[in-house]
Amino acid sequence: MPPSDVTSLLHLNTGDTNETDMIAIGLQEVNSMINKRLKDALFTDQWSELFMDVLSPFHFVLVSTVRMQGVILLVFAKYYHLPFLQDIQTDCTRTGLGGYWGNKGGVSVRLSVFGHMLCFLNCHLPAHLEKAEQRKDDFTTILHMQQCQQQLEGQAASGILDHDIVFWFGDLNFRIESLDIRFVKYAIANSLLSQLWEKDQLNIAKSTWPILSGFQEGPLNFPPTFKFDVGTNQYDTR
Repeated sequence: MPPSDVTSLLHLNTGDTNETDMIAIGLQEVNSMINKRLKDALFTDQWSELFMDVLSPFHFVLVSTVRMQGVILLVFAKYYHLPFLQDIQTDCTRTGLGGYWGNKGGVSVRLSVFGHMLCFLNCHLPAHLEKAEQRKDDFTTILHMQQCQQQLEGQAASGILDHDIVFWFGDLNFRIESLDIRFVKYAIANSLLSQLWEKDQLNIAKSTWPILSGFQEGPLNFPPTFKFDVGTNQYDTR
């Protein structure tokens, strides 16, 4: 269930909202039981309703949304930009159970923004420490499967990586490699996060896997986000 207030989550209380033109929100593990899916098919799901209600006073409108079971992607923009957003396409790729189940995979929204081709790609990749190679394989599958349904006039962005800018995010499930959990907790408690970066599976993949060479990640100035004690921001005391 969504929380009652997502103001801080969306940084709407920082005073920077006037500087923000677009907001893309990726959700994973949204309730996708069959009775919930049937209700959401008839009505807007609760998460989407909440974001629309919260963002509309700031002049944002929902440009596009795509859902694959529990994976949802919503793209908002200021209403006065709408005439300059064109060629909007969505796609989804299932990778769970050999491609038959949408609990894992990726959803995307592709569009032209003032003539520049942008792609937002929200993924939920396989879990567990030892599945790093499968995560990379699934990402490759998603990139291969998601080709534009139609060639856009005057545009060369037929595949994900052909766009001018690609935003890749979600529950990517890359873990910290080869470090004892006691050291991980010690490093977190003592703000020694740089010692964890070197063993981050995604950082390792970026230096060894050519397909990631064009991606840039913001600074990891926050503790690992998996796992927390349920209902808290306390890092896994079990």
